[in-house]
Amino acid sequence: MAGCEARTNAADELKADDAGPFPAADRPVASIVSTRWSTEEARDRVNEADRVMDRAGIRPGMTVADIGAGEGYYTIRLAQRVGADGRVLAEDIIPATRDALAERVTRERLDNVSVRLGLPADPRLPENSFDRILMVHMYHEIEEPYAFLWRMRPSLRPDGRVIVVDADRPTQNHGTPPALLRCEFAAVGYALVDLQPMASAGGYMATFRVAGPRPDPAAIKACRMPGQGRVPQGS
Repeated sequence: MAGCEARTNAADELKADDAGPFPAADRPVASIVSTRWSTEEARDRVNEADRVMDRAGIRPGMTVADIGAGEGYYTIRLAQRVGADGRVLAEDIIPATRDALAERVTRERLDNVSVRLGLPADPRLPENSFDRILMVHMYHEIEEPYAFLWRMRPSLRPDGRVIVVDADRPTQNHGTPPALLRCEFAAVGYALVDLQPMASAGGYMATFRVAGPRPDPAAIKACRMPGQGRVPQGS
């Protein structure tokens, strides 16, 4: 069914999300300043979405999650790419943004898209469900990356991939240095598959897969940005 999934009380869904035994991010976290990275027209002029989807290997029939979907730039184009036999789950943590996107999905009659509200430290994704998870220009806004990535991991299918698009700059400046990104993913049991510069998407595109067992949350060590005194894991 297209549009918004059954809603619970928004205040309950967005109350302070306890990250439990996970370490806190040892780096600044960017504030959410907008649901829009750029205009859709400008992004289409440089063929952003098609290039990302091509490099991510997104094909008809796949099931894809769009995390931090915002106004739905990728959601709409993913729905077209995966087709009637595929599925797209679009998620945001801001209720008003979720609702606006659900209205857009309904208006454009995208029957293969579901829209839901996530939590700051938990994407709340069903297990063994996704071929690809996209996180575009939003990773630097995740306040509890270790809890978030740890809880997201079981939702990938055996050959699933996580796709991160971000800018190569400090997190407080709305980007993520690639070495820090690789370290934080490695700390939770993901391996880097590919890292490519991608000027058309404002920075780079990184692809990760699950590698090895999921670590005990208490054993996870926080990473630091390069120059802050700790060598990133897996670098």
